[in-house]
Amino acid sequence: MSALNHVSKFLFLFLLELLCFVQLSSLIVTAISTIKNGEGSSTLVSDGGKFTLGFFSPITNKTYLGIWYTEDTTTKVWVANRDTPIPNNSGQLQVNATGIVMITYDEGNSIPLNSDEGSGNVTATLLDSGNFVVTDLKYNRVLWESFDFPTDTLLPGMRLGMDFKSGRNYSLTSWLSVSYPSSGAFSLTWEPSGDSGELVIRQRGQIYWSSGAFVDQGFEHMPSLKSPSLGYQYNVSHVSNHDGNYISFNVTNQVVARWQLYYDGLIVDGGNRVLDDFSDFCYGYPENNGCAHRALPKCRGSNEKFVKLRGDFTKGKGKHYDNYDDNSSLSFSDCMEKCWISCDCVGWTVSSNGTGCATWSGDWKFSNSTDGVVKYVLVSESPKKTNIWLIGIVIPVVVLLAVVCFWYLRRKWIRSQDCLTAERRRREQFLHELISPVKCDDGSELEDSGREGHDLRFFGYASIMAATENFSSGNKLGQGGFGPVYKGKLIDGREVAVKKLSNTSGQGIVEFKNELILIAKLQHLNLVRVLGCCIHGEEEKMLVYEYMPNKSLDFFLFDPMRKEILDWKKRLNIIEGVAQGLLYLHRYSRFRVIHRDLKASNILLDEKMNPKISDFGMARIFGQNTIEANTERVVGTYGYMSPEYAMEGQFSIKSDVFSFGVLILEIVSGRKNTSFYHLDRPLNLIGYAWELWKEGVALELKDPSLKDSIVANQFHRCVHVGLLCVQENATDRPTMSDVIAMLSNETMPLPSPKQPAFFTGRGTTERNQFDSPSTNNLTISIMEAR
Repeated sequence: MSALNHVSKFLFLFLLELLCFVQLSSLIVTAISTIKNGEGSSTLVSDGGKFTLGFFSPITNKTYLGIWYTEDTTTKVWVANRDTPIPNNSGQLQVNATGIVMITYDEGNSIPLNSDEGSGNVTATLLDSGNFVVTDLKYNRVLWESFDFPTDTLLPGMRLGMDFKSGRNYSLTSWLSVSYPSSGAFSLTWEPSGDSGELVIRQRGQIYWSSGAFVDQGFEHMPSLKSPSLGYQYNVSHVSNHDGNYISFNVTNQVVARWQLYYDGLIVDGGNRVLDDFSDFCYGYPENNGCAHRALPKCRGSNEKFVKLRGDFTKGKGKHYDNYDDNSSLSFSDCMEKCWISCDCVGWTVSSNGTGCATWSGDWKFSNSTDGVVKYVLVSESPKKTNIWLIGIVIPVVVLLAVVCFWYLRRKWIRSQDCLTAERRRREQFLHELISPVKCDDGSELEDSGREGHDLRFFGYASIMAATENFSSGNKLGQGGFGPVYKGKLIDGREVAVKKLSNTSGQGIVEFKNELILIAKLQHLNLVRVLGCCIHGEEEKMLVYEYMPNKSLDFFLFDPMRKEILDWKKRLNIIEGVAQGLLYLHRYSRFRVIHRDLKASNILLDEKMNPKISDFGMARIFGQNTIEANTERVVGTYGYMSPEYAMEGQFSIKSDVFSFGVLILEIVSGRKNTSFYHLDRPLNLIGYAWELWKEGVALELKDPSLKDSIVANQFHRCVHVGLLCVQENATDRPTMSDVIAMLSNETMPLPSPKQPAFFTGRGTTERNQFDSPSTNNLTISIMEAR
C-alpha cells in the first residue's frame, strides 16, 4: 500500500510539472503572438518587471519593435528592425511553432528575426536581463537571442568583442539621430592588443576616438567609470581565451544600467553621464583625450573648434551664403564633417529631427540669443594679436563709417519693411481667399468648425522640387486638363503625386481651391486623399496627393496587353468601389457633391487595385436640400456627359449616374465609348450595347481578354444596370443607392431600360451637335487621360 502511494505521488507530481510546463510555454508563446501596435496595442514585460518589449514610433509613419527599461520609456536599449521600419501602425510580433519570430504588418508582409527552426516545442521569453530569447525546449537549445544582435546599447552581461565559437563580432552602432533608430555614423568596437585592448569609436569607418588600454577596471580616457560620486561601481570584465576576446560589465546599486553610443559619438550611461572624456567634439584637438589624430584641412588651424551656442547668424559686408541640404541620410556628425572640411564654413546645425544640414559660409557674424536655435559655431581658442597703433587709426574711421552706414541702412531697411509688409499682406489675402469657407449652390455656407484649411499641409517649394527631382521627365506620371502630374518622394520617405497647375490651363484658382478644400473635407475609402498644396509666387500652384502605384483605370482597361490583368473579379470590385464612392458624395458626405467629370482616367488604383475617385477640380457642391442646378459654363469630357448637361447646362446627381453607366459599359467591354465604331454606322458604345441588349445577345459585349473568367448572370446584371444609368431622361435613371442595391442583390428584379442617350450620325454630325450655339458656354475635354 505504501509503494502504491509513492507511485501515485510520483505520477501526480510528474503530471503537475508537465501541466505547468505546457501552460508556461503556451502562455509565453500566446503573449508573444498578441504583441501588436496601433489600436489595442500590447507589450511584453519581463518576469521581474525590469524590461518591456513593444512597438514605438519616434517619427510619423515609421514603427519599430524595441526593448526598454520599464522605468525609462524614453531610451530604447534594443531595436529589432532599425533599418526596416514598418511604414504604418499595423505591426504585430508573432512566433510560430518552430520558433521563427517575425514582425508582420499589412496582412502579409513580414520581417523575420531568426532563421533557425526548432523541434516544434519552443518558448520566446523576455528575461529580466533585457535579453529576448527563443529556446527549443526539447533539446534545451537557444535558437536566437537579442543579445547576439546589439544595436546602440550595451547592457550588463552583454559582450563587446569577438566570439570565436559563433564567429560573431559584437559591436554597437549609433542611431542616425535622436529620432531615427536607423544605423548612424558611429560604431563602438573592442580592439584587442597584447594582453589587454581598448574601446574604439569609428566615424564612417575612420578611427574617431579610443579609450586607451584597459587597466585595473578602467580606461585612460574614461575616468568617470571609477568616479565615487556616481553612487555605484562598474565592474568591467575582460575575457581572452579560446572561446573569444571580449569585455562586458556589471553594475551594483543601479536599476537603469547601460552604455549607449549616442548619435554624436558620445558614450552615455544609465545616469545620462558622459563616459568618454573628450572635449565637445574630436575636431581641432588632435590626440586630445583619446581623439584620433586627424589631418587638418590646409585652411584650418589647430586652435579652431566647434562650440555649441544658441543664437543667430547675421550677414557681414563680405561675400556670404547659406545652404540647406535636406538629405535624410545626413547625420549630426556628417554635418559637422561637411562644415569642417569646407574652408569658408563658419557654422552649421541640423534640422529638428536630427538629419539634414544647414551651413553658413563666408562673412557671417554670430549673435548670442536665449531664444535662438542651437547652432555649432567655429571659434578660435585664443584671439589673434593686433597692433595697438592700427587700432588707434582704424577705430575712429570705423565709428564714423558706422554712423553714416547706420543712417543709410536704416532708411533702406524702413523702405524694405514697407515692401515686405505689402508682400505679406498680399500673401495673407491670397491664402485667406484660398482657405475661406466654400459655398454651396443653394447659398448656404458649409459647417465651419473654425479650422478651415488647418488639416492641410503647406509644402515648401524647395521640398517639392527635391521630392520630384526638379520636376524631371523621368518622374512625370501623366498630363491632364489641370496640368502635368509628377511622382515625388518626401524627406520622410512617403511617395506622393504632385499635380502642377499649368500656366496655359483653362483651370485656375477656382478649381484649385475647389479641389483642395473639397477633398480635404471628404474622407472615404474610395476617394483619393489630398495631403496639401504648394504655392510659389504668383503662378506656381500645386496639389500634393497620396501616390497611387497602379496609375489610373484607363492605363489598364484600354491597353491590349495590360487589360488582361483586370480579370472579372477585379473589374467587379472596381465597379462596386466607384459606386460606393459616388454614393458617399451624393448622400453621406457633409454636403452633396456632383463630380461632373467621372471617367476612367479619373479612377486611380492603389497597390491592391482598389479604385479611388480623383480630380475634383470641376465638382460642384449642393446643400442637402438641393438636387439640381444650371450652369453657364459646361465642363467635362466628351462621351461621359449626360445629354441634359451637355445641351442645356443642367446637372444633378443623375449627371454623375449617367457617367457611371458609361464607365460600367467600358469596364465590361474594355472599349472606349467615344472610339467605338460598328460596321457602317458609327454608333458609340452605348448604342452598340443597346442594340445587343434588344437582340438578347448582350454577352457579345464582353471584353475578349476576360475569356472564361466572367460569371454570366453578374455580367448581364452589370450591362443591365449600365443601360439603366444611361437612359436619355434623367428622371428614369436610378440613384446610386439604387445602383448599389441592384448590383449587390442578384435576386432583385430590374426594370427594363428605356432608350439610352447616344448618337447615331456620322462623326462630323456628332461634333456639330456640340459646336452649335447654345445658351451656355461649352467646355469639353477630349484629351487622353494621364
